[in-house]
Amino acid sequence: MAQKISNIRAFQKRFPDEDSCLNHLMRSRYGERFTCFSCQKQATYYRVSTRRCFVCEHCGYQVYPTAGTPFEKTRTSLRDWFFVMFLFCSTRNGVAAKEVQRQLGVTYKTAWRMCHMIRLYMGYVDGDAPLGGPGKTVEADETFIGGKDEAGKDDKAIVMGMAERGGDVVTRVVQARTKAHIVPHIVRFVKEGSKINTDEASNFKLLKEKYGYDHEMVDHSAKEYVRGEVHTNNIESFWSSVKRGISGTYVWVSKKHLQLYLREFEYRHNLRRQPGLMFELLLQAFPKVRVE
Repeated sequence: MAQKISNIRAFQKRFPDEDSCLNHLMRSRYGERFTCFSCQKQATYYRVSTRRCFVCEHCGYQVYPTAGTPFEKTRTSLRDWFFVMFLFCSTRNGVAAKEVQRQLGVTYKTAWRMCHMIRLYMGYVDGDAPLGGPGKTVEADETFIGGKDEAGKDDKAIVMGMAERGGDVVTRVVQARTKAHIVPHIVRFVKEGSKINTDEASNFKLLKEKYGYDHEMVDHSAKEYVRGEVHTNNIESFWSSVKRGISGTYVWVSKKHLQLYLREFEYRHNLRRQPGLMFELLLQAFPKVRVE
């Protein structure tokens, strides 16, 4: 049975105040006891009530658990940050910065930065593990996201996606629909020996001829969408989810930041069978080193 995502009451009980959030951040990054960076002794660190730091029980060396995280130089409370992270994991189509602005009463600039950093860490946690393998099927397809501006110039972004049936999805924003821009991503993220299903686009013909994949196509131009087990329904379903989320929640996303938004949708899709882990994994997302 799929693990249920925690509700708002569970969140409020777990993180009732700023101290509970800071304690969680300290324990998740450094543990209960660890070797002091100064005196080199195994030590328990105790909270300093007037600052966001903990001190070594032996030498008084101070550790700031927010250092190297999005919370390092922010005046926004940790509980507000954790709440927005919870919203990202508990909603199907994401959270707009304007909604965060209204919920927290912060400036739009602050709300936008919070959302931007949370998406960054969603991508860090999810990663890009290789898809498929012998006996497994991966569907590959490209789509257009965006529209036309007032001057009529076509400003749609081209996105390449690969979805393992019953597994994860990986996306990449590409510059063009040519073989040189499409095929390298498939070769990079799809394991050898995989079965690959695509549409009839000529971009994919090299997969079998040059790289030896077991490649099957469905001819959408002839209104062929399923032929036995050959189809691209899963990746197309993911595209539908992404487009509904962007148009319904974000309205519009620039090409500059589109990949980060796609990572947000990847994160929720790839953890769809374990929704209870979405928030938990994000809470553990801040390592001892900075994520760039």
